[in-house]
Amino acid sequence: MNDANRPFIQNAPPVSGRLILLADGSDQRRMELAGMMRGAGHRVIEAARQDQAQALCIQRPPDIVIADRGLPGGGGLALCRWFRSLRARGDSHFILLTTAGCDRDIAQGLRAGADEFLAAPVCRAELAARLGTAERILTMGRQIRDCGAALQRADDRLLDTRSAIERDLREARALQRRLLREGSEIWGDFRLSLMLRPAGHIGGDMVGFFALDGQRVGIYAMDVAGHGFTSALLTARLAARFGKGPGAAPSPGDFVRSLNRQLLDDLRVDSYYTLVYGDLDCVDGGLRLVQAGHPHPFMQRADGRIERVGRGGLPIGILPDAAFEELRLRLDPGDRLLIASDGVAECESPAGLPLGEDGIRAILRDNAALGGNAFLDTLTRRLSDHAHGRRRDDISALLIERRGPPR
Repeated sequence: MNDANRPFIQNAPPVSGRLILLADGSDQRRMELAGMMRGAGHRVIEAARQDQAQALCIQRPPDIVIADRGLPGGGGLALCRWFRSLRARGDSHFILLTTAGCDRDIAQGLRAGADEFLAAPVCRAELAARLGTAERILTMGRQIRDCGAALQRADDRLLDTRSAIERDLREARALQRRLLREGSEIWGDFRLSLMLRPAGHIGGDMVGFFALDGQRVGIYAMDVAGHGFTSALLTARLAARFGKGPGAAPSPGDFVRSLNRQLLDDLRVDSYYTLVYGDLDCVDGGLRLVQAGHPHPFMQRADGRIERVGRGGLPIGILPDAAFEELRLRLDPGDRLLIASDGVAECESPAGLPLGEDGIRAILRDNAALGGNAFLDTLTRRLSDHAHGRRRDDISALLIERRGPPR
């Protein structure tokens, strides 16, 4: 068996389906090398000059190029630079035939974009090894490109999903905003004002009021544990219940107990919520109030005194037989009651310091002349300043003011 037809050494990785361009001005060497590669089952196209090699690269783009440094018509280095302008590393492999022991050829070849080097005269085993390396690199390049394409498709799907979620969140936020009465309303001698600022698109806070009869108004402030869709859906369900009023319930205490039973027995969700619910008489200023785990309301009297209201109590949905104490208050002309969620008192500065009850008292004192939405807007700005704009929790507030002599 002559040298050109002798197979490569055993276990040399096959170059399956690869097209090899052999560019060499030496007919003898080109014949020998092409014979070696064809004898091993490779597909080989040949060129004797640089312009022929370039034409073949355009007509039949090869996966592997083996080019002599001294290729007539410009040389192997020029061919390598030209080839690299067409084909990137990873999806092609360029082997430069060099003079044995010439480091200068290797340095110039690397700068031109060559991947491998073969020293003339070419050893059969080394050629097999170089082609085996080329196959492994090309295979890895294809796998990387396939993975990249798969990741891009997955990223596109994620973007589509994210867009759909963002659209749903915007619609959910709009729905949640519609559940909230905007601004302030006048009920007899009283002005009731609401503020709701979710930390994200949607939240678990809700505040509101609704007519009970010709002179009585139901007021509520609630905070469902957690964030996101689950708490927002439960909030919407509960807000609908408040909108109907307590019905036949004789007192706020009985109404809150019915809410507790509803959450534990009917809804059966693994959640709970804090609540302040009250029955306000807009004629005489009497207020019957139940605090169920919600932060303490603050009463600011007409003379500026600030009183903390309530004793805490258990949240709704903790114990089936929980007791809910009913408080009786009276708002005289010039008095106001602020009911705020825990996102207000727990609003933290960048140093981790919460606003706290003292901070709420300070805001009430500093803004005693402001009422309604003007006060709630100021409260929101003070919270943003305290947190440097990095609010983590929903904030909500209900402000009840009995109009009277100027403060």
